[in-house]
Amino acid sequence: MVVIESEEVILNDIIKTCKRIFGFQILEVSQIKRGWLNLKWKITTSEGTFLVKQYNKERFKLYNQEELLLAFSQQQRLHNQGFPCPRLLSYQGKVMFETNNGELFIVMEFCNGQVVPPGNMNTNQMYDLGRFTGLMHHVLNDGTILKKKVTNFTPPSREDRMEYWNSVLIDVNNSSLEHLVPIMERQYQLTKELSIDEFSLIEAGWAHRDLWADNLLFEENHLGAILDFDRLNYDYPQLDIGRAIISCSLNENSLKVDTIEAFKEGYCEHILIDSQSLISSLRFLWYLESTWWIKIDMDQFTGPPTRFKKEMLWLSDNYNELDSLLGGC
Repeated sequence: MVVIESEEVILNDIIKTCKRIFGFQILEVSQIKRGWLNLKWKITTSEGTFLVKQYNKERFKLYNQEELLLAFSQQQRLHNQGFPCPRLLSYQGKVMFETNNGELFIVMEFCNGQVVPPGNMNTNQMYDLGRFTGLMHHVLNDGTILKKKVTNFTPPSREDRMEYWNSVLIDVNNSSLEHLVPIMERQYQLTKELSIDEFSLIEAGWAHRDLWADNLLFEENHLGAILDFDRLNYDYPQLDIGRAIISCSLNENSLKVDTIEAFKEGYCEHILIDSQSLISSLRFLWYLESTWWIKIDMDQFTGPPTRFKKEMLWLSDNYNELDSLLGGC
């Protein structure tokens, strides 16, 4: 029998452990309602203000702990080089702690700033985001951590992906969801026609892998912090670029090209990219994420998946127009 602890019990357990490890007194606690399953609290203490992140026991089974600890080490390395991300508190060389009741958690500096809704970033904010994204990719791929033989995402063959979309189309046709038929047909036809050789030119490397609006804090026109490095892994840095652009520059049903130009200008301060790289990053992002968010049950999505679905649908509808939209960036 699995016993599910209440949030209050989990919090009290973590606070007791924090007092024992760090020796500070807790003055105020407020919960942060963001993220999936993992619990977060802002804690004001005698030693400063911090964010506590608890790892849900069931969700933690999806993590590779060795990769997670590597991600934490790179977050610390970035912070030490002046990158805007929170410093993790450590004790006896550890940054992940376990309570007597088996709750795993980390403690980090609390970063000020506001989350800007998707598609609402201005050109100054996007320039700053591009500048620090370029710096992040430069530092992560400076040779300090070795390359892997295999990337986290292995692009499937055109044939495999076409077979997948055909199976989804069959399921839709056998359901009462006729309105989804043209959407699934579009995914199939696009996969059939796309130039898959374009993806073979995209370089592998270490990347954040979750660079979207909810993980960014802004202080007016400047980037305050990039958050949540849990998914950092050896993959494709251009997927970070595509994810940041579609999340921050797609407003309603229109791509704000001026903000993408600003992102590119900032990114090029550290790593040179051209217009074709921006276009390829968005197309590659669709190839990765479309199967996650364009699904037979997508009408039931709530919260962030609703936004991700909208992004993938927009990319599939405008895939071939990206050249004309962004070719001049």
